[in-house]
Amino acid sequence: MRVLALGGAGGMGRYACRVAAGLEQVTDLTVTDLDGGRAERAAAAVGPGVRSLALDVTDTPALRAALADTDVVLNTVGPFFRFGEPILRAAIDAGCSYLDICDDWEPIAPMLELDALARSAGVTAVVGIGASPGITNLLAVLAASQLDTVEEIITGWSLEAAPPEATPDGKPSAAVVHGIQQVTGTIRVTRHGRAVDERPLRPVRIDYPGVGRRTVRTFGHPEALTLPRAFPGTTSVNVTFAGPGVMTAVAAIGAAVNRGILSPHRAAAIIERAERLLPSTFERTLGPGRLPPIFALANGTRHGRPAAAGCALAQLPGTTMGEVTGIPLGVALGLLSSAEPGVHTPESSLAPADFFSALAPYCLGSPDPDDMVVTTRSWDPAPEQALRTAFANARAVLARTATA
Repeated sequence: MRVLALGGAGGMGRYACRVAAGLEQVTDLTVTDLDGGRAERAAAAVGPGVRSLALDVTDTPALRAALADTDVVLNTVGPFFRFGEPILRAAIDAGCSYLDICDDWEPIAPMLELDALARSAGVTAVVGIGASPGITNLLAVLAASQLDTVEEIITGWSLEAAPPEATPDGKPSAAVVHGIQQVTGTIRVTRHGRAVDERPLRPVRIDYPGVGRRTVRTFGHPEALTLPRAFPGTTSVNVTFAGPGVMTAVAAIGAAVNRGILSPHRAAAIIERAERLLPSTFERTLGPGRLPPIFALANGTRHGRPAAAGCALAQLPGTTMGEVTGIPLGVALGLLSSAEPGVHTPESSLAPADFFSALAPYCLGSPDPDDMVVTTRSWDPAPEQALRTAFANARAVLARTATA
């Protein structure tokens, strides 16, 4: 398997490359970056025999030339509302299979509409296989499996959990640019099976088994549009949460962009600087009574009565956004042969048990695959105990890692 890692020298891509380089089926790996020197340094850091390439993905002839010698594309070039669809289309045209970490809702529909084209070309593509989307989608499948009927699926993550890594040029990262895009203007979600546009950061009151009632805020993401394909007729939103001060600041910045007071670029720069001054950490999100940092919540019925089930990631592949997003992408590469040709989402192409088992060796402390996910249900006698135990273990692992 010859792999081309677009953006492989970036904050997300380099972690995916480290996983890819260790896969038995990968015989050739090329790391690309707009800056050739950066690509060369990143390739050397991954390991011997890894090649590098200076590549501008907007240079169509250069991209086509790179794809000509490739079997699989790993795409971590963001923001995906700009680069997702054109790169996927180029990969299909070249006959290359494809995986990405697309976290913008805007390109999802046009990318999924390339399914027939991919199938006719014998190309397998999986879009959005990082942390969120990716891990969250598969947690949603597990949560929904606990119920007899599913009426609502909510995927969520802590805004304070995994900080984006700084870019070498000091400019706002694609992750932060994505964030500004998804808290301004309108976002698309699914309400009772219908896609609707609404303002982001809309308050949502959830009742998570083992935690209780909490208020979270909507955030534009693909899960809200892809999960209803697997669970027709449902309501689905993606949400984020943080302490009151952080959420107030994010809402204020989003409002300033909407009113034309700040440009999106300036807003992203402010967020980036704030993150450097007050860095987020996973540790602070694992306290008792707090929502899990990455989760999916399914609401519906069981035995004819209202019921809810929550599934949360209990083991961490790292403590930065790059690790938590890039490592799952590399793991999915190792599972790609199990998916049929076409354009897929994680929930339509990957078995949760296989994915979390494959992810376990890359998590801190090398946990048992059975400990990767903690599931709590509204009908459990003491769901809070399961969460308390899982996150006490996670904090202990983080402490050991910090002192190692």
